[in-house]
Amino acid sequence: MSSALLYDGTAMLGRHLQRVRHAPAILVMTQTMPIVFLLFFGYVFGSALALPGAEYRAFLVPGMLVATAANGIMTGMFTAAQDAHRGVMDRFRTLPMSRAAVPLGQAAADLVTTAAGLVPLVLVGLAMGWRIEGGAADACAGFGLLLLFRFAATWVGILLGLVSRSEEAAGQLGGATFMLPLLSNAYIPTAGMPGWVRTLAEWNSISAVSTATRALFGNAPVPHGAAWPVTHPVAGSLAWCAVLLALCVPLAVRRYTHGGR
Repeated sequence: MSSALLYDGTAMLGRHLQRVRHAPAILVMTQTMPIVFLLFFGYVFGSALALPGAEYRAFLVPGMLVATAANGIMTGMFTAAQDAHRGVMDRFRTLPMSRAAVPLGQAAADLVTTAAGLVPLVLVGLAMGWRIEGGAADACAGFGLLLLFRFAATWVGILLGLVSRSEEAAGQLGGATFMLPLLSNAYIPTAGMPGWVRTLAEWNSISAVSTATRALFGNAPVPHGAAWPVTHPVAGSLAWCAVLLALCVPLAVRRYTHGGR
């Protein structure tokens, strides 16, 4: 990473953190909703499953953490679309700065706020009876994987936000990403799903990361007989993150550089 990119990216990071500071309602909403869903799924939806309550909550909390990380698509999309369609990025393009710094600063700021936002979600999970059963090193690896996946998901959102035709279109598409965790093993095991639905769910990147975090936290063993990303969850998760970053980072930087052309 060049010194210019590092300097300019740090400046953009500060700009986005200031933006969050001056719009605390958005931060509160994005951090509160995962907690609401965790409580709802843990105590209402979970009662309808075959898994006992405590066992289901141990299964659910890592999946909810991953679903929260996947929400980086929605937040990245909305923020990028807002800046693009309000002329903010046009002004940035006139400045003598690294072209990669603007999207990088947004992704880095999202990563910082996400890391802080995971703390209350983890505390609520602990209050519900969830525990990290694995070792400290594995637990750290699990949280690191969550943040890596959030970083990759944010770049997906940035790219989609830059190619969106309007803020409204980005908001509607961002809302549709709510379906992605539902078509995965974030909330329920895939074993009882119909054949084709199970295949889609197991090849969903959220399923690989959910399985990996459960294994690293010591909450559930790796299932057998599933698709490769689920039976090799850590490798599958890293592969998904690498593919998403390799595709979306250069495309997002190019889209920003050329202003939508």
